[in-house]
Amino acid sequence: MDNSALSPSLQQLNQQCRDFITSLVHADVAHDITHIERVVRVAVQLCIAEQADMAIVLPAAWLHDCVAVAKNHPDRARASTMAADKAINFLASIGYDDALFDDIHHAIAAHSFSANIAIKTVEAQIVQDADRMDALGAIGVSRCMKVGGSISRLLYNPDDPFCLNREADDKKYTLDHFFIKLLHIAQSMNTPSAKAEAQRRTAYMHDFLAQLKSEIGEQRDDT
Repeated sequence: MDNSALSPSLQQLNQQCRDFITSLVHADVAHDITHIERVVRVAVQLCIAEQADMAIVLPAAWLHDCVAVAKNHPDRARASTMAADKAINFLASIGYDDALFDDIHHAIAAHSFSANIAIKTVEAQIVQDADRMDALGAIGVSRCMKVGGSISRLLYNPDDPFCLNREADDKKYTLDHFFIKLLHIAQSMNTPSAKAEAQRRTAYMHDFLAQLKSEIGEQRDDT
């Protein structure tokens, strides 16, 4: 990330958050340091475009997955709130402005699909959009496959890979996750700045599915 967009104090915070995150063990292969770095980069871009408060967005983006729970773990729905609590403890330990804590906590807690928390601020919208953006495009395809492999899911249903005549089940088949969630994420983007990029990345995922269809010889219709 280009630190020139950040004030000197936020550049210092940027490094402190990076050091903290890299010291943690990540439970989910798709939520490693490279995921967090991408989310931070996109969040900073969106924050500038939407003229939001970088002092809230930057730490929330860095710390949104400081408690990472595997996709198939029973505590998955609580993970973002647990991360928000841990993030505030860390920020307090480095003397960060406690007047920002409520908004930072909310931005982290509300970013998750699983938590189902209503968004109240533009900063929370930005963190959620930046995180969801990382589930789209080439990196989204790659992360989906990594998660599927890590929990030993089959790649696709050999009888109906593209869910033409059955209900999608992403607990069994990784490809089904496209139809349950990934292809619909662009519609859930909050900020105008995120919507166009999300549509572009989603178009790439449709192209990926078309290529896959040609390679496995199956018909599909997900339009």
